[in-house]
Order: sequence, then structure tokens, then C-alpha cells
Amino acid sequence: MESQRDEEAQQPLIDHDHQSTVSTESAPLQRSAINSTSQVALVGAKVCPIESLDYEIIENDFFKQDWRRGETVEIFKYIFMKWTLCFLVGVMGGLVGFFINLAVENIAGTKFVITSNMMLERKFMYAFGSFAAFNLGLTLFSAIITAFISPAAAGSGIPEVKAYLNGVDAPGIFSVRTLVVKIIGNISAVSASLYVGKAGPMVHTVSCIAALLSQGGSKKYHLTWRWLRFFKNDRDRRDLITCGSAAGLAAAFRAPVGGVLFALEEMASWWRSALLWRTFFTTAVVAVILRAFIDVCNSDKCGLFGKGGLIMFDVTSTNTSYHVADVPAVLLLGVVGGLLGSLYNSLLDKTLRVYNYINNKGRAHKIILACTICALTTILLFGLPWVSKCKPCPVDASEACPTIGRSGNYKKYQCLPGHYNDLASLFFNTNDDAIRNLFSKDTDTEFQPTSLLIFFVTNYFLGILSYGIVAPTGLFVPIIVTGASYGRFIGRLSGSRTSLNHGLFAVLGAASFLGGSMRMTVSLCVVLLEITNNLLLLPLVMVVLLVSKTVADMFNNNIYDIIMKLKGFPYLEAHAEPYMRQLTVGDVVKGPLQSFSGIEQVRNIVHVLTTTSHNGFPVIDGPPFSDSRAWFGLILREHILVLLRKKVFLHVPQPTGTGAFEQLSSDDFAKRGSGKADKIEDIEITEEEMEMFIDLHPFTNASPYTAGETMSLAKALMMFREAGLRHLLVVPKDSGRPPVVGILTRHDFMPEHVLGMYPHLENSRWKKLRLHLPKFV
Repeated sequence: MESQRDEEAQQPLIDHDHQSTVSTESAPLQRSAINSTSQVALVGAKVCPIESLDYEIIENDFFKQDWRRGETVEIFKYIFMKWTLCFLVGVMGGLVGFFINLAVENIAGTKFVITSNMMLERKFMYAFGSFAAFNLGLTLFSAIITAFISPAAAGSGIPEVKAYLNGVDAPGIFSVRTLVVKIIGNISAVSASLYVGKAGPMVHTVSCIAALLSQGGSKKYHLTWRWLRFFKNDRDRRDLITCGSAAGLAAAFRAPVGGVLFALEEMASWWRSALLWRTFFTTAVVAVILRAFIDVCNSDKCGLFGKGGLIMFDVTSTNTSYHVADVPAVLLLGVVGGLLGSLYNSLLDKTLRVYNYINNKGRAHKIILACTICALTTILLFGLPWVSKCKPCPVDASEACPTIGRSGNYKKYQCLPGHYNDLASLFFNTNDDAIRNLFSKDTDTEFQPTSLLIFFVTNYFLGILSYGIVAPTGLFVPIIVTGASYGRFIGRLSGSRTSLNHGLFAVLGAASFLGGSMRMTVSLCVVLLEITNNLLLLPLVMVVLLVSKTVADMFNNNIYDIIMKLKGFPYLEAHAEPYMRQLTVGDVVKGPLQSFSGIEQVRNIVHVLTTTSHNGFPVIDGPPFSDSRAWFGLILREHILVLLRKKVFLHVPQPTGTGAFEQLSSDDFAKRGSGKADKIEDIEITEEEMEMFIDLHPFTNASPYTAGETMSLAKALMMFREAGLRHLLVVPKDSGRPPVVGILTRHDFMPEHVLGMYPHLENSRWKKLRLHLPKFV
């Protein structure tokens, strides 16, 4: 018996040329002797083994029999539970989104009120000490619970969720501990005035809720409702988590349509119309829940939350107007956003590499790094407003000036009565308040150009430095703040040469920086329209996003793809690299290949499962079941473990027919929650049972996806990704060879793996051409 390598194997991969050399029309390809790419990834702040998900529908005799016995009422239950779980995800997502905003506004608001009161009394050192103590305490708390309780909760979580929806699973990303730490840790980090956001962690949080609801029940928590058994598979979990990711963004920005488009454009690798309906329904529920609670808060029943938080971005302007003469300024914003966004991604890439080196030294170093960034942020936020000159309060101000004891546009800070500090109005606020101030209309002269420039540069670099610490951190809001600041700065420089107000410049600047960094277009456009409540901005936002994305794509990938690559997730792109057209699947398939007979001895099965960690095994039939050796299908490791645990054994090697079905039910084969899979070491088998046999035929997928060994690697990649496969069997072209050449897994399609085998392709003209093409080509 031989063994194929699956994603779980973590040893170097050794080539066996006799199983993989297939000639092509071009010159013979030279394969390197050893390739040692890894199957581990950085999940949050901890390196963990990863495995692939299997979205393929298993077609074997057992499951066919189970479906034939299904009644109409079972189908109704299945459909009803899908919509019920979507409703629950929407309700819980809305509640969590409101709770996070409520907590941040009240905790951060209390901190700013206490500090501002000391500033009014001219006790500046006490004010700084209080401000620093608040920030350091909150950061320390967030870092400690993340490092010690759930390292998987670090970061935004969007790369992990996106990788999961692409078919990559990692331990702990959807656990209860991760959910709790994500919520509490993000509240603490944002309240500590770190330049991090809530949107990314919100996406991960609601995705966690969706994953936990779709676990199919839990004996530990006495949730064993029989209806939940329908969702004990990867396909249904994937769909519900897709709904969760959309609901998360909808909860963060109160943008239900934007959430749906975000899931479609950025998160999901598989999409269909039925999923679109359920995702839209989920985000609609989120919008209703948030609207209900905002109405409650408008009656002053939410403490300092008041009119902040979820409605901070509501900067309605019914008289927005623009002309052809304004187009050059808009194009300039797009170009600047693309350049700054690509530079931002490059700097963040390098920063995260340095942070990874520091974090590898242990938990203490992670926490010290987080506290160091907190200290730097605190010093800059408190100290930089002192370099700004105080300005007299405008006589026609739309709100009280100076602002005392609450959020607003006119912070008094150290200024005399009747004056305000414009830089403090940006720095000495939550990020939500800063966005509101920058987006506000009829305030063209409120901020000095030097203040806007200082604020932009500080935001730009603090956003880069703050993301990689061991805490739940997001990128959306810091990027919006940074983009809005340079947008308003360009508006000040434009002066009378444009009719656009500076608040609109801030919105367009935020759009350009989002497009340059995240490279989304449709979803970001709709999100910005929803958070500004102004449809008149649509043409300008579209132009800015298209220009910024086009410019940035010439330099590097979007920020989440860069982070996924840094973390080591084997993400399958929607396109194949051009050099993959030069290779066939036979060029990359590897041995030795492990297979089982249709009726196999228990001892042999136990030996293979004990000595390997592979997930799928070809079943090969020979006489008397077949005239010659021929492959029957593919059987999964977890299904074999079920047969061993249930002891579906035979005393003699003969077919069981349907008799084995009476010992088993479909629930036995349902996939368990993350980290709860059976292990061969936990199954007790006697020496007498070792000599018995198992008929694998009824439980083998008799129609797995296959590829001829002469199929191009690019074509096989498209089939592998679009079908959501975990294994792709490679069959020979000639009948005289073994029935199965090998098995391709996700790892075999990774560019690092392919180029490791054929290094000369790295400098091929195809790759050079690809590097100079925009990513949408």
C-alpha cells in the first residue's frame, strides 16, 4: 500500500519521477528534486496546522439510500432551518454590532470626558497621566486575553474567514473562545485610542456566530435538536458563514446592501442566486435590529452613545453639486489614493514581517509590543495638538464652540475661551468622531492645511504600526480616516478652482484610499453611499474607486491577499497563473500513492491511518470484483473511522450489500465541529478484530472528480476551485498503467509549490507579463 500526500502532511515532499514525468509539446521541463513548502499557517497570532474543506457531494450507495428514504417533510425542515438560521445570524449580528458600538462610545467617551475636564482645569500633566493610564490599561487587557485565551482572535479576522470560504480550515477560528475574545478585545483596543477599526473584527465575530449555529448541535451544551443534523457538512456551513460575513459588515456600517456586495466581491469564492437571497435577508434583519436600537438611543437612554457610534457617518447633504471642471481634482484623488494605497500595503507587509519575528519570541514580547505601540500612540495623540495654533470660534458654527464634555467639531483643549484646537478635534476623539468631523459639510475653513497634513501623516503610519499587535484589530476605519484627511487636505489646496465642498473631498479621499488598499469597487461604492446617505455622490465615487484600483494594481495585491499570503493560507485565486498552461497535472502529481482494496483487512486499514495523516484514499478493485485492477472510487478518512468505530466488520472478505446500513445512520457520517474529529488512536480494536475485513464499496464515492494526466494544470485548477474540491484524482491516459496516477490537492496548485518544482518558470516571460498587468485583466 502506498500513500498520497494531503494538506495535513507537514514533511518535505520527495519527488518520484517515474510517477510524474509527462512530456509536453514544449521542451522537457526540469523538476527540482525536493520541495518543502509547508501546510501550516499563522492563524491570528499563532502558527497552526491547517486542512482543506470538502464541498464535493459524496455519491455512494449509503447516502443514495438515505436520500431515497427521505420524506417531503424532511426537505421542508431543511429549507425552513436554512432561513431560520439566517434570521438568527441577522438578529445576533445586529445585537453584537450595537453592543460593540455602545461599549466603545461609552468607555472611550468616559475617558475623553475625564481627560477634558482636567484640561479645562489646566491640569495638563494629570490629564496626560489619566489619558495614558486608560489607554495602557485597555491595551494591556486586550493583549493579555488575546495572547493567553485565543490567539486566533488577533487581527481583523477577514483573511481567516476569506480563506475558510475558499476551502481552508484552521483550528480555533470559529470557537466560542475566539468569539468572546474578539468582542471584548476589540472593544478594549478601539477604546484605547489605538488606530484600529471595528469593521474587520465585526465580520469575523458574526461569522463565528454563523459557524457556531451551523455546528449541527452540541451534546456539551445540550443542543441536539434533530433538525440541526442537516447542517453537519461543509457546504451548508460555508453558505451560512458567507451570510455571517455580509451581516458583519452590515452591522459595522449599517450598510445592508454594501454587506451583501462585500460578501460577493471580496469574501465568497462560490456564489449562486439562492445564497444571494439568504444573504440579503440576513443583512436586512441586521438593519432592522440596528434601526430599532438607534431609536432607543435617540431618546438619551444609551449614556454617552447618544447620536454617535452607528450614525456617526450619517452626513446627509441634499444639495451636492459638481461640474465637469471638478473632474481633474477627482481624478487626482484617485491617482493619489492608488499610489498611497499600494505604498500602505507594501509598508504593512514589511511591518507584519518584523512583528512576526518579534511575536515568535513568546507571549511576553507580543504584549510588550502592543504596549509600546499604545505608548507611542498616546504620546502623539496628546502631544501633537499642542503644535497647532488655536482658532477663534466661527460666528456661524452649527454647534456649540468650543465643544466641552462631549464629542464635536470644536475641541477647546488648551485654548482660551472662545477658541478651539482643530488638530485636537481630530486627534482627541474616537475614529468615528474624527470621520464625522472630516465628512461634515459647510466647514471648509474649520481645519488648517498644516493640521490636516499632520493628522494624515500620523494616521498613515500609526495605522500600519497598530494592525499587527496581538489584539483584535481592523483596517477599514483607520483607512477611511486616513483617506478622508488627505482628501480634505487636497480640497483645501484646490481652493476656488473647484466647486466641491471639503466634506465631499473627504468622502472621495476615503474612497480613493479604500480602493487603493483594499481594491474593492462595487461593494465599497455602495457602503460609502449608505454611510453618507447621499446617492448624488455615486458618479464621483465610482470614478475615484476605478482610478485608484487601476493605479494600485500595477504595484501589488490588495491588503487582505497580502496578509493571507503572509499567514501562509493556500488560497486558490480565481485565475490561473499563465505558466500553468505550460504544465500538465502529470507534471506536478506526486507519489507514493496509498490505496485500499474494495474489501480490506482491518489491520491494514489501521496501519495506514496510524502511519499517515491523509484524508482521502483511492479504492482499487481487482479479481474477483474486476477482471483487472481498476479504481472504484475515493473514500474519506473520517468515513473509514466511522466504520472502525461502529465495528462494521466481516469475518470473511465478501460484499456486505445493504446489511451494513442497518448499523449506521447518516448522522454517524455528519461532520463534527472544528477540532472534534475522530482520531484513530481513540478507537479500540482487539487483535481478533484486526484479522477481520471491511467492505468499503457502499461508503466509497464512486464518482469523484478526475483529471487526465495530460490536462493542463491551469484547467485542473479552475475545475478544482469551482467545484470546491479537496481531492482530484489523476487517471492515466494509457490503459496499461496503474488505474490511478496520483491525487492532486490544494497544495499542488500553489504557485510557491509549482515554482519550487520548476524554478525556471519563475523568470519566464509569462510571469513577467502578469506582473505588469492590472489584476482585473
